[in-house]
Amino acid sequence: MSKFLADKLADLVPFRPYEYKAFCEIDRKYFVPEGFKYKAYEITAIPLDEDSTISSPLTVAKMTHYLELENVDSILEIGCGSGYQAAILSKIVRRVFTVDRICYLIEKAKKRFKALNIYNVNAKCDDGRVGWKTYAPYDRILFSAYIDKIPMNLLSQLKDDGFILAPIKKEDSQIITRIYKNGKKEELESCEFVPIKKGIEK
Repeated sequence: MSKFLADKLADLVPFRPYEYKAFCEIDRKYFVPEGFKYKAYEITAIPLDEDSTISSPLTVAKMTHYLELENVDSILEIGCGSGYQAAILSKIVRRVFTVDRICYLIEKAKKRFKALNIYNVNAKCDDGRVGWKTYAPYDRILFSAYIDKIPMNLLSQLKDDGFILAPIKKEDSQIITRIYKNGKKEELESCEFVPIKKGIEK
């Protein structure tokens, strides 16, 4: 069934071969709550616990494509949620680091990674706005929630030729944007994500 979803997404996103393969290998049903398994292969967002969501697979596909991951070694994701995006990335990138401020979601995501024999994802509970300095610098930093402005300390955790991909609040809308270390910005398309929040929830 994951190939069924990958085929649907391939009609909407100009997948590179490695992106299509990753979506075929990761079954979304393992990342959605029990009561929503019947929606696992639909192109729709699904609510998670703690006022979080598992993004539409189309959103995950677009973000994965915009990351331009060929020959990328390490990536930091801010906003782990269910772990679905990190699992997709694990099939493309050698090392994935993912952070979420809701500790309960991180613990559930870790169990999913273990059950699926995904061992190249490192996950921790923390305020994502501080990043994860221990393993920096990263080739890419991905925000899976929108933010008004990128914290400067995150740019310092980026490799010189890397970029941050983030939904940025702009007036009354959100725009998927690439932000480079030299200050260059590329606005890609409008989107709709939940907001980044401060602090940690146990």
